[in-house]
Parts: sequence; structure tokens; C-alpha cells
Amino acid sequence: MVREEQNVFLSREYAEAVRYMDNAREMLQKAKKRDDGFYTDKKYVRTACGTAYSGVLVALDAWFTLKGVKNPKKNGRKSVDFYKMNLSQLDKKMADYYDTVYGNLHLCGYYDGRLDVDTIQSGFRRACEIIEKIKPEHPVEVRESRADGMKRALNILFISAAVMLR
Repeated sequence: MVREEQNVFLSREYAEAVRYMDNAREMLQKAKKRDDGFYTDKKYVRTACGTAYSGVLVALDAWFTLKGVKNPKKNGRKSVDFYKMNLSQLDKKMADYYDTVYGNLHLCGYYDGRLDVDTIQSGFRRACEIIEKIKPEHPVEVRESRADGMKRALNILFISAAVMLR
């Protein structure tokens, strides 16, 4: 990829990863913190953690693309081992961050539904640091296509309906 193409690619992927994190923060705010250091609503915590973890995967996939890391799977689905192995070869610090994100957000927050504020916030901090790794030097404004705008609007509508019907 030429430098300008990389910049456009990173701008698009960075914006998408940040959008995931913004959505995750909104969900986490709905979970409300108690005075004893725990969130009150497991559903919102799980949703927030899953969304934040997905944002990290968007960022890592973009970073791997720039580094020339190929996906070994034919169906496009990557395992946690794929991420751990490649990160440990490319950047030990990022590998440590990913371990925290995977453990705190994906396993504890999403799967186990743990409500501990410190655990979840630690995962969110590391997720943001991973996403910042792909921030382009010279961001380019990426216009949303009409199809992407419709997808985003439908997503917001479905989330709103699910929250209202719970």
C-alpha cells in the first residue's frame, strides 16, 4: 500500500474502532455504578464489554493488514491464539494489552458477566491504548457511505427497541 492509501485505510479503520468504543461507553453508562465499586446491570456490562472487544479486533485486524499478517483461516474467523501469537511476535507490549482486554472484557465482562468496575475499566483503558496504536498520523475525513449510514441507523433503532422491550 502506498502511504496515502495506508492513511485512508487507517483513518477508516480507526474511525470504526473508535465508534465501537463510543457505543461501548454509552452502554456502560447505562449500567450505572454502585457505591461499592460494582455496576448494577449485567446486561449493559456484557453488551459494553462485547462491543469494546469487537472494536479492539477491528483495530488489530487493521494493524495486522499493515504488517502483512495473513489470516490462516478460509472462513475469515480468527482465534484468540491467532491474535496472541502474532502480537507476541510483533509487539510484546501490545500482546500484554491484548491479554488484559481479552481477560477483562471478553471473558470476565462479556462471558462471565462480572460487574466489578475496576476490572472492566482496566480492560477499557487497555482497549483504548490498542486502538490508539492504529491512529493515523494524518487523519483523513472518511465519508460514510449511504449503505453504512442506513446500517448505523438500523443498528441504533434495534438497540433502542431492545432496551425498551427488556
